[in-house]
Amino acid sequence: QVQLVESGGGLVQAGGSLRLSCAASGSIFTVNTMGWYRQAPGKQRELVATHTSGGIANYADSVKGRFTISRDNAKNTVYLQMNSLKPEDTAVYYCTYKRTYYSSSAWGQGTQVTVSS
Repeated sequence: QVQLVESGGGLVQAGGSLRLSCAASGSIFTVNTMGWYRQAPGKQRELVATHTSGGIANYADSVKGRFTISRDNAKNTVYLQMNSLKPEDTAVYYCTYKRTYYSSSAWGQGTQVTVSS
């Protein structure tokens, strides 16, 4: 099993920045994809960004140019640098892990990000 623990959420004003971290532990395979989802109240969970262990990153259109996903494979940690935050970014952010070629995944407990107008 893989366990994920997120940190770095908080309350910021519009235009501010936050950096989320997600540390993975357990039975981790080196070839994998890690990423971030978010879920706002009353809305469905949506994909924010993903990053493969090989270095390929993808972003939702709504965050391109503002968010940057990165990872430290040696530490099994993925980061999400969030700049120019907007109120619509307010959500619980979840870290996820998926082994390549396998459908199963692991999810963190989530960290709250609140952006005030």
